[in-house]
Amino acid sequence: MGTILKGVGRVRWHELKHAYGSAEDVPGRLSRVAWGDTRTSASALSDLGLWLGELAVFDATVEAVPFLWDLAVTDTVTSRTGVIELLQTILEHANPPQIEVQQAAHRAVLGGRNLADALVRDEDPGVRAAARELVAAIDSHVCESCRPV
Repeated sequence: MGTILKGVGRVRWHELKHAYGSAEDVPGRLSRVAWGDTRTSASALSDLGLWLGELAVFDATVEAVPFLWDLAVTDTVTSRTGVIELLQTILEHANPPQIEVQQAAHRAVLGGRNLADALVRDEDPGVRAAARELVAAIDSHVCESCRPV
């Protein structure tokens, strides 16, 4: 699939779940965000938001977060601001029946803190603003499942 989304084909998406069932369509939506025009990218990102983070987080969310970080830092992606906002949404949502999935999803977002720092200095003002909000959310993240033991 190119240098962005490298490794997306190695994930066993058909074995993972999102809010509406099988995650087998996630790679296609990630690809549309990566290479689609503004309208295509925004539509695919909307689907990913519903599937991966707006209702709760899922095992597919955990696998998708590294690819979302990849998209967020790639200048040619037309909806980078929305990708950054989705990362923040994932950090803010839970999955109480599956605390270990929630923790893994949150840690995947938290692990990209250095990328968020770079995005705060991006040339695009929308990206900079979204990145500042994400950095603030990362720095203030204190959910029960992510507390150190």
